[in-house]
Amino acid sequence: MTAESADIELGALKLRKGSRFLYEYDLNIPWEHEVRLEECLSPKPRTRHPCCTGGGGTCPPEDSGGPDVWLSRLDYALGYGMDDDFATVLEFVKEISDARSFAILKDPDRAEALRETLFRIEDRKALLGKPFERRKVNKRLRQGEHLDLMHQQM
Repeated sequence: MTAESADIELGALKLRKGSRFLYEYDLNIPWEHEVRLEECLSPKPRTRHPCCTGGGGTCPPEDSGGPDVWLSRLDYALGYGMDDDFATVLEFVKEISDARSFAILKDPDRAEALRETLFRIEDRKALLGKPFERRKVNKRLRQGEHLDLMHQQM
């Protein structure tokens, strides 16, 4: 069954526990997500629906260039360069610890080398996406952002 309207509710698909379906999120570059129905819960009183009951992992930032670009960014962020940057920071920490002094940072060249390394690490961190936060997802659902996104695709 193909459902191509943003107005179709999941209940209309008559899914059972364990059912899987493919969801395509496509505002410019398609992202395909395999979704599995974990459980059908009865609505709780005083709970706004839809609501997110759980999740995990990280989310790519919007406009991240699609799945292929996202995966290459992850490879870069977590690749060998990261190991080199952490080794550089560890060297600085060891020198400071051994000398029991931050005097090493008074050398402008050394301080700049550390600053550049820390900037690279921060850039790599930004490439890893945002951690999943259920409360933020539910806030956005309450504000109706999911409806705006779905209708942008039409």
